[in-house]
Amino acid sequence: MAWWNDLGLAEPVPAMAAIGIVAFTTTRGAGSFALGSAEPSDAIWSRWLALAGALSPHAPRLAFAHQVHGATVVTHRPGWNGILRVPDADGHLSLETPTAMAVTLADCVPVFIGHPSGAASVVHSGWQGTAARITEKAVHRMSAAGLDPADLVVHCGPSICGQCYEVGPEVYQKLTGQVTAYATPVDLRALIAESAQRAGVKEVSVSIACTRHHNDRFFSHRTGDIGRQLAVIVAHPQVTSPR
Repeated sequence: MAWWNDLGLAEPVPAMAAIGIVAFTTTRGAGSFALGSAEPSDAIWSRWLALAGALSPHAPRLAFAHQVHGATVVTHRPGWNGILRVPDADGHLSLETPTAMAVTLADCVPVFIGHPSGAASVVHSGWQGTAARITEKAVHRMSAAGLDPADLVVHCGPSICGQCYEVGPEVYQKLTGQVTAYATPVDLRALIAESAQRAGVKEVSVSIACTRHHNDRFFSHRTGDIGRQLAVIVAHPQVTSPR
C-alpha cells in the first residue's frame, strides 16, 4: 500500500476507487504542502517529492498550480515527466495520458471528477470558483472530449461545511442569487453538487468531513492555519479520448 494509506495520512475517495481511480485528500498528519509558508522549503519539497515517488507506479508526472481562486482548468497532454507547477490555474484535467494532479486547500472544496475510462479532473473551488462554476467547466471540457456527463462521477472532498462558512451579503448573492442584509451561512459543497447535476452528472457524493469541525485532522484557514493539504487524483486513460 502507498504511504498515505499505511500511515492513515489521507482520506480516500471511495467513489473514485469504485471506478478504478486513485484519489485522496492528505491530512494534517502528512504535513503541509504550502509552498508559501514560513516552513523551510526543503521540508515542504521533501513531501512533494515523496508524493511524486509514491504515485510514480500510477503516473510518471505530477501537476499542480499557482492557484488564484479563478476558473481556469488546465488540460495535461503527453510529452513531459516529473513535477510541473502551472501558472495561474485552479483545476487540472487529463484525458489521454497518465497524470497525477493536485490542488492545495485549507477550507475550499476539492472537487474530484472521474470517468470509468480513467480520464479525470480535480478542481479547487472556493466561493469565487463556485460562483464561476469551475466544476461545470471541467465537466463541459470532458463532455466536449466525447465523455458522457452521465457516466462521470463527482465527489466533493473535505472542506468547510455549511454550518461553519458564513459570507457577506454581496458574496451570498453572487453564489445563490438571493438577497440578504446580513452575513449568512452557505454550503459550497451543496451548490457544487447542484451545479454538477445541472451539467448532467448523475453520481455526486459529498464528504462528511469539515476542515473546521475536524481541525485536528485537516488544516483550516478560518481557524488560522497557514498549512495546506492536498487533494490528489490520478488519471490513467486507457485509450486516447475522442475530441
